[in-house]
Amino acid sequence: MDILIRLVNVFAQLLILLVILSSVLSFFLDPYHPVRRSIDNIVGPLLNPIRRVVPLVGMFDFSPLVLILLIEVVRIALVNFMYALR
Repeated sequence: MDILIRLVNVFAQLLILLVILSSVLSFFLDPYHPVRRSIDNIVGPLLNPIRRVVPLVGMFDFSPLVLILLIEVVRIALVNFMYALR
């Protein structure tokens, strides 16, 4: 069970890192750059439903922040559930 909890934590951290990396790379790389496209292929399907609900505030997109918060909420819920099953 400890391995599964650790796996959930690592997966959540990796996903958060990809969301942050995607946001930072959007300022520096061309949208058609292979690295950015690869990361956007992973993060994009998670951000698109949030972007439909959360509007842009000026030129700022808060959907990555919302996604990071949702990942953390799901991670905490899963880890607490797995601790309860022990």
